[in-house]
Amino acid sequence: MSRSRSRPDAAGLVLRVAAYDDPESVRFVEAVQAFYVERYGGADRTPVDPAEFAPPRGLFLVGSLPGTGAVCCGGWRRHTAATIDVADAAVMRPGDAEIKRMWVDPAHRRRGLAGAVLDELERTAGAAGCGRTILETGVRQPEAQAFYEIRGYERIPNFGVYRDEPDSICFARILV
Repeated sequence: MSRSRSRPDAAGLVLRVAAYDDPESVRFVEAVQAFYVERYGGADRTPVDPAEFAPPRGLFLVGSLPGTGAVCCGGWRRHTAATIDVADAAVMRPGDAEIKRMWVDPAHRRRGLAGAVLDELERTAGAAGCGRTILETGVRQPEAQAFYEIRGYERIPNFGVYRDEPDSICFARILV
């Protein structure tokens, strides 16, 4: 069951809190994974437990446009001292909110939807007491790199399953 919370923005986007394993969420996560296969030759290997994206540990959003239906998604999961691998302790901090599964349907890109999703993810992570957002992307996603850099994200050392992967790029942004 998903918990709904709607917030329309200037583009008419309505965001709702959804379970990570909600059918619409699953459809988008599968689209993201297919994109990774296309760009990198394989799906994201990062272990993900759907419960990590349920409040208060995290949040997953699905965005819809009037007359169109669901067009985008994104989520965050909070890291604690217990969830941070010792190999990542110099990079990750307890209280970091890791952004995962940001996706906008290709037919609806370049309309500000990703920015609206990221704004809400950052707002809700900050409201939940997270001090920073972190994320991983890759060198074969220059559009994602540019998006995060424009949004004030700064490069950090790689973390997680991609800590030693040369095609990986990690970013962080302090939440104020």
